[in-house]
Amino acid sequence: MFRFAEPQYLYLLILIPALAFLQLYLSNKRKKDITRFGDPVLLDKLMPHVSYSRPIIKHYLLLLGLAMLIVAMAQPQFGSKLETVKRKGIELMVALDVSNSMNANDIEPSRLERAKQAIAQLVDKLSNDKIGIVVFAGQAYTQLPITTDYPSAKMFLRGITTDILDVQGTAIGAAIQSSARAFTATENINRAIIIISDGENHEDNAIEAAKLAYENGIRIYTVGMGLPQGGPIPLSPGSQTDFLKDKDGNVVITKMNDQMMQDIALAGGGNYIPANNIRNGMNQLVEELSRLEKSEIESKIYTDYDDQFPYIVLIALLLMIADFCILERKNKFFENIRLFIPKRLTLSK
Repeated sequence: MFRFAEPQYLYLLILIPALAFLQLYLSNKRKKDITRFGDPVLLDKLMPHVSYSRPIIKHYLLLLGLAMLIVAMAQPQFGSKLETVKRKGIELMVALDVSNSMNANDIEPSRLERAKQAIAQLVDKLSNDKIGIVVFAGQAYTQLPITTDYPSAKMFLRGITTDILDVQGTAIGAAIQSSARAFTATENINRAIIIISDGENHEDNAIEAAKLAYENGIRIYTVGMGLPQGGPIPLSPGSQTDFLKDKDGNVVITKMNDQMMQDIALAGGGNYIPANNIRNGMNQLVEELSRLEKSEIESKIYTDYDDQFPYIVLIALLLMIADFCILERKNKFFENIRLFIPKRLTLSK
């Protein structure tokens, strides 16, 4: 299995195309300046040791070396040993509402983005537990099968948007049923479902689904996303001007249904966390989950990872040595050796 131990450094790679574009701009500007100064053919004879291609080659060698160093900073690794390990924990499914109303920004930056932040916070606090993700709107499906691979959970989480499902609505009952089916078949393990939604359930009987889950040993916790005064629904995420309107042309206001979320949590034997107390509420939720009796869980994981960055650093070093050894000007002692043939400038007609 391949992974980056420090993937955040890969964002620095955006510098590479920016620097390449800068070099291209400066090179074209230099050619135009020379053309304005005089006949390029005559100037070539006056400057026999000037090379037009060498600075460009040196620049791109340096960029390649820089890119290799950035990749090395991210610490690429290959898993070398797959083992079955036994841990004590619980199984946890997170059901995330991805209906269009979750784009409302009565909670900054939006209900959905704040929900994803809360889930990431939860994942960071887990230890030895299994977690999975179900997304739902008018229907529900498993986005991430239950796993102990927390980095993968956060990776899948980043890709969730309100466009991920075609059927709109808020089917919390279907989300509970899909989450319950996603648990492993192992017996005697404590299980819990965390539902994160604005509570505007219109599709099914979520309370009955929560009761049935609780009867089967699954606790239901709910996290509210939205404020009582509500907010408009952007037609596209982040829009501040285009909002969903009803048939009469009035802007639709989506409001948090606290009572529905409380009733679902009560029926499922869990607790409700309101939107205005998410940070403290998630901490309390983690503490409550940690008090549940832990059971032995088997999972296959890579226990040893071999670092690959020394090889990449070596490549970067060789590229930089090559950049250092290539002079910007032609060497008069080797001027007859044409390793780099300069491109002649011609005047435009």
